[in-house]
Amino acid sequence: MFERFTEAARTVVKGAVGHAERAGAGSVTEEHLLLALLDLEGTPSAAALDRLGVAARRDQVVAALAEAARRAGLTRADAEALAGLGIDVAEIVSRVEAVHGTGALRGDRRVRRRLGGGGRLTTEAKGVLERSLRVALGRGDRYIGDEHLLLALAARPGPVADVLAEQGATYGALERALAKGAEGGEPGEGAVA
Repeated sequence: MFERFTEAARTVVKGAVGHAERAGAGSVTEEHLLLALLDLEGTPSAAALDRLGVAARRDQVVAALAEAARRAGLTRADAEALAGLGIDVAEIVSRVEAVHGTGALRGDRRVRRRLGGGGRLTTEAKGVLERSLRVALGRGDRYIGDEHLLLALAARPGPVADVLAEQGATYGALERALAKGAEGGEPGEGAVA
């Protein structure tokens, strides 16, 4: 599958490994993939994120990802559902962190595949890469670009898709923003390296 990745998509995966290493994480997560996408410039995903204003709100995205990680990856909908049952997730997180330290609930998720440079991909992050292939095929593309990775993150239910949606970057909004770039003559990156 990696042979279909454009140079920008490969840069995202390498960048995600770098984000994981800098964070001292034991594996590469969906969150690291999103952070690496936010690092890009001059690519279809960078243009779409810029059009939607997400790039300008990077700090808010990073804070929201950190908050989701504190909740052990529970989505806001999960936390609201538990609140409906009388369970205060924020209170539980605070109590656990008081005893075990900040970030105690983060924990590494199951690891499935090694990437170059020793980074490991969580099952969820591997699912994003697999979904990016389905997104590319569904759009009639013969390559997997950074835009396909971004759409795959937005399509996969969970904290990262929630954070993107909170920023106005739903799957549909991203598709429209990407289409505007294609219509405007903005060069896509279809060449596979």
